[in-house]
This record gives sequence, C-alpha cells and structure tokens, in this order.
Amino acid sequence: MTDRRPLIGVSTYLEAGVRWGVWDLEAVLLPAGYPRLVQRAGGLAALLPPDAPEHAAAAVARLDGLVIAGGPDVDPARYGAGRDPRTGPPARARDAWELALIEAASAARLPLLGICRGMQLLNVALGGTLTQHIDGHAEVVGVFGRHPVKPVPGTRYAAIVPEETSVPTYHHQAVERLGTGLVPSAHAADGTVEAIELPGADTWALGVQWHPEMGEDLRVLRALVEAATTARPAP
Repeated sequence: MTDRRPLIGVSTYLEAGVRWGVWDLEAVLLPAGYPRLVQRAGGLAALLPPDAPEHAAAAVARLDGLVIAGGPDVDPARYGAGRDPRTGPPARARDAWELALIEAASAARLPLLGICRGMQLLNVALGGTLTQHIDGHAEVVGVFGRHPVKPVPGTRYAAIVPEETSVPTYHHQAVERLGTGLVPSAHAADGTVEAIELPGADTWALGVQWHPEMGEDLRVLRALVEAATTARPAP
C-alpha cells in the first residue's frame, strides 16, 4: 500500500562538538518535537540539513510542504543592521540555506510554515527587519514559558485558531518592520507580532513566533499538512 501522507521538509541545525556514545563529532541536529509534530499532524517528516543554496529548488521540488525550524538568531547583516551585543553568534550556512529554501518554496507555491527563527527569517527574506532584543518572552534560560496570543480577525491564522490561546514561547528577538506583502495575524499582550502570513488563495505561507512542537495544539501543523495535501499533484 502506498503511503500518501504528504512529505514535509524540516530544516535543521549543523553543530560541532556534539557527543553521543563514544563520539564527539559535527552533527545534524533537530529537537525531536519537530518531526513528531509533523507526524502527529498526519505528515511524513524529512530533515533538511544545511546545504549549498543552489540545491534548494531541487529539495523543494521533492516536498509537499516545508517547515523552517527554530534556532539561532538571524545574522543582522541579512537585514542591514549592526550587531546588538545581546545577539547570538551567526549561523551563516544555515541562514543562506534556509533563505534559499524560502525563496524556492515561494517560487513553487509550496506551503510553508516558519517557527520562531523560521518566522523571523521569512520576514527577513521578504525585506523585513528584526528587533534584536525584547524582554519578557524568554524569562528563564533554557526553559520554555507560556503567554497568550490573540489572532487578528480575517487572517488565515484566525481561521485556523479563532480564539486567544496560551502558547509555548522562547525568544528574545521579534519582527520589527514587516516584509513585503506580509501581514500580522496574531499579537501578544505587549503588542509583539506573534504570527505573520502572506494573504491570498494562491499561496500558503505562515510564521508563528512560538513553538508548537512544545505543545499539544496540532491545528497549525494540521493546516500545513492539509495545504500540502491539497497542493500536491494527483498521482
């Protein structure tokens, strides 16, 4: 029997000095919550480690949907800013690869979800900027917090999650100026943009600032999987 679950690519870390068993080597990493979330939402997860940007279109051509995962701060040079002392070290290979994936997904009309860093990178890819430090959204180092987010009526996100919800959160940067075509689709109580999207029926691109892989609400990922299933050509 053919498995017809849509194939959802998820971008990953590439880290040095990772230990397991007797090994201490460079490794491709992704918290298990991401592929598990894709699986729980009805998709097949494929990990996409950093690669040469010119291969992004070929990778996207094999996928039904794409998730740009959370991770390190986006290099401020990518949006024409100097580095704040509180901004983390750059992950230039990952920035280049994931920006290329976003560009290729946009060109192919591939359903796309950005999570935390992924949302910020979606904004940067479309010419937006980031605030390099905010307080109150990562209160304890290494511990996910929670806070409510409120959807913007009439947006795709509001159609998926119409009510205010409490979400798992851990970030110290945020969207500042929105990229071309993007609209905000959820806010935190302090006004921070918590979700962005490209409106229109011909594309499905959504970014959320929180971490759905750390929670139990599957609605956002199920919406991505449904969009990926609908967009996939018939066999």
